[in-house]
Amino acid sequence: MAQVSLDEIETQTKAALMRHGAVDWVAGEVAFAVRKAESVGNRICGLYYLESYCQQLKTGRVKGDVEPVVSQPKPGAVVVDAKFGFAQPAFARAIDQAVEAARACGVASLAVGHAHTCTSLGFFTEQIAKRGLVGLGMTNASPIVAPPGGKSRVIGTNPIAFSVPDGKGGIAMQFDQSTTTVALGKITMAKAAGERIPEGWALDAQGQPTTDPEAALAGSLVSMGGYKGWGFGLMAELLAAGMTGGVVSRDVKPLKAPEGPPHDLGQYYLLMDPDTSGAFYDRLEQVVKGVALDEGARMPGQGKRETDPVDVPDALWAQVAELAG
Repeated sequence: MAQVSLDEIETQTKAALMRHGAVDWVAGEVAFAVRKAESVGNRICGLYYLESYCQQLKTGRVKGDVEPVVSQPKPGAVVVDAKFGFAQPAFARAIDQAVEAARACGVASLAVGHAHTCTSLGFFTEQIAKRGLVGLGMTNASPIVAPPGGKSRVIGTNPIAFSVPDGKGGIAMQFDQSTTTVALGKITMAKAAGERIPEGWALDAQGQPTTDPEAALAGSLVSMGGYKGWGFGLMAELLAAGMTGGVVSRDVKPLKAPEGPPHDLGQYYLLMDPDTSGAFYDRLEQVVKGVALDEGARMPGQGKRETDPVDVPDALWAQVAELAG
């Protein structure tokens, strides 16, 4: 393992993206997201994706030189067309306007359409919460989940993220999770490592439980909580595609494939002003105290701290250096 500073991760990531076709400000936004993911141990959304980003910049599957277009068709609705570019710069261009709309209306939506995968939804909802608003986000992905009782892939892992401000500029609570029992990246990482996966994560192509990651990738993932998680996955599907103009999961090609059509994904966010009720922070405090009654219990995201430097596998860091030139 190499010990690498977050500054070096961000610098090398930005250099790699620019070397493969991203303009300076776009590369900077994506590199910062990679830095944040690595800082909290979210390996799947960090440097793990850099090679794919660079390959897809070269083939044009993601556009690294486009300027997102922001509009506000209604007072409480901000829309940004990512122009088949990265989700991070599109969000960055629209977040201030969406926050202003939420302050004015009490609640506002931010719809990011025609974007590349956003990787970590919590990266975005955290930014909303750090601006003093409650943030809820969702997106869809390439199809890997069959409905309960079926075996045909219909939706993606379709994650949901939720971030709550603490009223002091920080985060009181945050979760970022797929609506499947496990994220797809954990299956692919298990396959690469030659490891089995726990039973209950996935089904094979015949709809039978499997512990073989290769069979799982040929089959489907299991919704968390069965039909209950399936309902949340469908909710994310309808909002992420229907409210942004992005494609449904069945039309999303494999996210890391070097070539092919743009992802054309949507990310949908709700921004809620906690000051609207006048009671939010009092109720938040009551809930936090209730959770703390039992030793070892905690709010989601509580205790998550950034680490600097971080451990990076030697082979991965060598790949980053090669991509950065």
